[in-house]
Amino acid sequence: MPGAAVSTPPATERGPRAWWRGLSRSLRRTLIGGTLLAVVVVGVLLARWLSAENAERAADLAFVRAETRGDVEAMLNGISGCRADQKCVAQVHDLAGNARFHRTGAVKLLQVESDTAHSLFGATGKTRLAWTTLGGKPVVQCVVVKRTGNPLTGIDVELLSVSAPIANTGKCHRETEIERLEREATEAELGHKLAH
Repeated sequence: MPGAAVSTPPATERGPRAWWRGLSRSLRRTLIGGTLLAVVVVGVLLARWLSAENAERAADLAFVRAETRGDVEAMLNGISGCRADQKCVAQVHDLAGNARFHRTGAVKLLQVESDTAHSLFGATGKTRLAWTTLGGKPVVQCVVVKRTGNPLTGIDVELLSVSAPIANTGKCHRETEIERLEREATEAELGHKLAH
């Protein structure tokens, strides 16, 4: 009805705003400061954790660049403890002598599939590394990687071994049951399409 009186809510406020206003100024400042500090700490820990991914890519890239140059010394330096292991030294010499690796141009990492990716407290596992140089055919290798440390103290990455090239569709780990089922379904689907 026009001209009817509008009822006003009671004077006592409820909800988060009322709760916040009921706090003393010093407590509000303490809560804001604590929240900001928590955000900064979480951000720093997250940045350190994510930097481990970059550290592995950098180690992989440095090794591949040494391979393309045939630089045995840099390759030996790139694999932790390799100089003390004659089998590792022999493998590095084989890799350095592999004509498939000797290329010019910028190296591009096409794919890095790491079993140790996003590990918070260290792990050892295989990484499937696919790389090429501009205009060259892709090369796929398996790299055994060890991560140590944690987000507080920092995460270190070491390459423990690098394989000879594998097939471009090859895997560096045993096929899981899910991967096997997906592969078989894909093969069956492709076979069905080719039959028609």
